[in-house]
Amino acid sequence: MGVEVGYAQAWDLEARAPWRPMSAGQARERDAAGIPYVVVYREPGREAPLEVRLVSWQDHYVGLWVYDDQGRRTYDMDMRLLDEPSRLLRRYTVRWHYTGPEMPEFDQGCPRITVDLFPDGRGRRTDEPQGERGGSYVTSPTLRGDERWIDRPAFGEWPLLSAQVHRLVEPPTFVAAEAGEEAEAAEAAEAGEAGGVDGANEPGGADAPATCWRPPRPPQPGPINELFRPGVRVTDGYHPEMTVVEPCRVGTLRVPSGLLAVSGPDADEGDGPCITVPVPPGEYVLDEALVRYSYHCEWRDREVTTTTRTAVRVLVGETPAATWEMALGPDDDLRLFIQEQTAGFDTDGATGCFADAGAWEPLVALFERGLIRGEPDLDGYEDIDDGSLFMQRTWDEASGGELMAFATTGDGTYPVWVGRCEAGEVVSVVVLVEGMPELLPERDGTTADA
Repeated sequence: MGVEVGYAQAWDLEARAPWRPMSAGQARERDAAGIPYVVVYREPGREAPLEVRLVSWQDHYVGLWVYDDQGRRTYDMDMRLLDEPSRLLRRYTVRWHYTGPEMPEFDQGCPRITVDLFPDGRGRRTDEPQGERGGSYVTSPTLRGDERWIDRPAFGEWPLLSAQVHRLVEPPTFVAAEAGEEAEAAEAAEAGEAGGVDGANEPGGADAPATCWRPPRPPQPGPINELFRPGVRVTDGYHPEMTVVEPCRVGTLRVPSGLLAVSGPDADEGDGPCITVPVPPGEYVLDEALVRYSYHCEWRDREVTTTTRTAVRVLVGETPAATWEMALGPDDDLRLFIQEQTAGFDTDGATGCFADAGAWEPLVALFERGLIRGEPDLDGYEDIDDGSLFMQRTWDEASGGELMAFATTGDGTYPVWVGRCEAGEVVSVVVLVEGMPELLPERDGTTADA
């Protein structure tokens, strides 16, 4: 069977069509430079593609989408290039089993199987026989090495990975699709506007439609500085308008070891804190970001105004943060992060803490003795009852290190954001307890972070 192979800067998910087609030569240049591009495999006479391969070597990423005759995605594979340059890990796959040709793409009742794999051999398979509407069961996948890894082919030598899905008996014969005048015009425009492939670091550039594929990215911090800037207007999606007020100073934290721990003290299993951030040894201000808003109270049958907390912070320096980065744990590898995956600390008791990592074990032991066991008159432990998110404080007499525990809005994983000044030094460490609100325009029509 003959299969046409075409190339483009991006793939439009909504239109199910390539965006800015390009020649094989230009795709080869992008491949060598690590810049994103897509490869489309089509069977003549078939409206939907057989599969679309999405490549971004600079992100250690290759994706594969397989389509059925109805134009629905039936298979999504996320592959990652790791330290071994000749192999790709089949990091994450989802397969949908549509019950009939009339079932919409990604229908909530569509049965699906999800497989998570990791380089060390760990993995998880999740079966959902009734899709999102029913239950699921999780098992450990039993896969051979060649089912976990794929050798990295050279450019132009990739096989049709969906051949088995499409039940192709004989190996396909690949034929180059005609790029046409549109591809030539796009190639000339890109070379002129971006200075060739070296400047085109995004598939399609900034003018690509929002419906186009883009390489997976870890979550972005959002405008964290603005949560501590009085007068900024935000919304959490539920309350249409909230106004940031002056941050509330709660106290201080002593970190004599020079290593700040951010973790869930309730989830400690003897492995130490989840996140650590090097800071100069010292005593630092703890404060909270607050917003004020009004709402109609049914109980009082009138409009009331209240204040709530959105974030907690260790203020390491007075200089505003110029950049923000998500702190990683010792086992975190961004090359393995799927779309929107976060790093952070886990909590089973809606609790996080800032602490001196050098005195972590004795500080957590005091936390457990005071809060969980309820030992009376415990030296080195106190409950905090000042209306803030901070609930408990412990201190280690030997080292002088301290721990301050704070409430989150629930269980789960909370990312830790590290703010750095223009010189690269840490000036702030923040945990959002409610997620990142959305900025609203200022009264003059500009945005708060303009």
